[in-house]
Amino acid sequence: MMRVAEHFISINGEGRRAGQLALFIRFAGCNLQCGYCDTKWANDPEVDCQEYTVWQIYDIIRQTGIKNVTLTGGEPLIQPDMKELLALLRTESGIRIEIETNGSVDIGPFMQDNVTFTLDYKTSVSGMEDKMLLDNYSKLRGIDTVKFVVGDREDLIRAEEVIKQYRLVERGCGIYLSPCFGKIDPAEMVEFLIERKLNDVNIQMQLHKMIWDPDTRGV
Repeated sequence: MMRVAEHFISINGEGRRAGQLALFIRFAGCNLQCGYCDTKWANDPEVDCQEYTVWQIYDIIRQTGIKNVTLTGGEPLIQPDMKELLALLRTESGIRIEIETNGSVDIGPFMQDNVTFTLDYKTSVSGMEDKMLLDNYSKLRGIDTVKFVVGDREDLIRAEEVIKQYRLVERGCGIYLSPCFGKIDPAEMVEFLIERKLNDVNIQMQLHKMIWDPDTRGV
């Protein structure tokens, strides 16, 4: 059984498919406690959630008619039946599975050709940088994405180090820097990209938080 906090259709608010329709399945529970987390409610052990079998989740996905499917959380890779769900979804053509994962869980066992990862690197502003499983960044493919939430110049410098150490640009990975709300001016981030000549690195704002109130669920 898999614990699902919510599922809904909206638009992708960030990443390579920002602005496109997506089905979001938010799993309950997380192994990290990031200081800026905007879904802490879903991480509460007592959160009101539904328990679904992999077949029930598969049916939800098939019935929506939505091609982009985002598995998020919480941390989806700690769900005990995730491998079984991905194996089942591999049989379904025409859908694109994206897993949003926090960088602390080995992505290797979950990699398959119809699954892409948006892999976080938790910089110091999160309070969780020591939890990062660095081997993950060597496993990424050109279809995968790395996201850095940054709060100050030191976080930007660390993001640049990771980008260069793991040759993320050369390998074709999507690279996105997001400002931690209230911690850094996005204009400072732009100036950093100009200063360091960081081509092919994207600054992104969370589109869904511009359209709806930032605390709104189910969007």
